[in-house]
Amino acid sequence: MKNLKYFTTTLLALTAVFALSACDDGAENAGEKLDEMATDAGNAVEDACEDLKEAAKAENKDC
Repeated sequence: MKNLKYFTTTLLALTAVFALSACDDGAENAGEKLDEMATDAGNAVEDACEDLKEAAKAENKDC
């Protein structure tokens, strides 16, 4: 009976560790995707600004 209780406790602990590690990996991937999306959005805004300045024949085309 003691062995079964020890085995069950160990199995539950290992399951919790694997579940938490999987969640952490998912959160890291989500964070990386958000960073990439923010960078892409910033680049798109800068490109649009430069295109507008070019169309307006502005001397300073940096945004």
